[in-house]
Amino acid sequence: MNYRHHFHAGNFADVMKHALLTRLVRALQKKEKGFLYLDTHAGRGGYDLTLAATGDTLERKPEWPEGIGRIGGGPDAAVKTAAPAELADYLTLVRELNRARGVPEGGLRFYPGSPLVVAALARPQDRLALCEKQPAECAALREELQFTPGAQVREMDGYVAVRAMLPPPERRALVLIDPPFEVQDEFAQIAAALAEGLRRLPGGVFAVWYPLTERARVDAFFAALQALKPPPTLALELAVAGPFAPMKLKGCGLVVVNPPWQFDREARPMLEWLAQELAQAPGGGARLDWIVPE
Repeated sequence: MNYRHHFHAGNFADVMKHALLTRLVRALQKKEKGFLYLDTHAGRGGYDLTLAATGDTLERKPEWPEGIGRIGGGPDAAVKTAAPAELADYLTLVRELNRARGVPEGGLRFYPGSPLVVAALARPQDRLALCEKQPAECAALREELQFTPGAQVREMDGYVAVRAMLPPPERRALVLIDPPFEVQDEFAQIAAALAEGLRRLPGGVFAVWYPLTERARVDAFFAALQALKPPPTLALELAVAGPFAPMKLKGCGLVVVNPPWQFDREARPMLEWLAQELAQAPGGGARLDWIVPE
């Protein structure tokens, strides 16, 4: 794989994904019993935004100034309206990560990937299984979380992990499937993993991130999901530009199978606010649709 997340870290897609992930974790924590958080494509855990312009071979424009830079600090932060209360946990943990690493109050240099987001929220009874098959990224993740209780890092294919780690002893799980979408059959691999995961843990919460580049591919993926006859399944999308904008990645989405009760009501004001604050061109917006109704 050639994928490196450094120059994507903290972009609008990360903001949307991690804000929603925070609310999913909090929803599961409304019950005292612990749960397994399984991250199939965990990455390196945390990112230094000062390195975001450095790719594998060439320098490139970092994406975080148009994402977390607008709403979470940095020189371009200037929100139009106050953030909804549902975003408080997410914005707080970004600020606390920077403060813990010596960044002056209000500054922004570091950004948490999904493993650090969940590790910051996890209770003693919650357990993290973090899978990353690229050796260098996995080694960085293992070092990042070496002192984090309840976090297990594995160098393995995350799709295999769905089969290997479910059902968990806790009988409760939040599974994040967030691949880099470097291969043509990624949606098919996701659908197969969901089928296996739901067979093993029908009541598990499964969250799948996907890019909005070709609407036809996304709609075909939704059809494949419906063919699985899953439990209630919600699609949440954020577009920062309209369909005719020249940028390749105009938006992203998160499919949530078995969403917690009233998760859609929490998510809507978050997405609508993010669509306003993170817009890069006319024609974007927020969208919530039930692929399989409650």
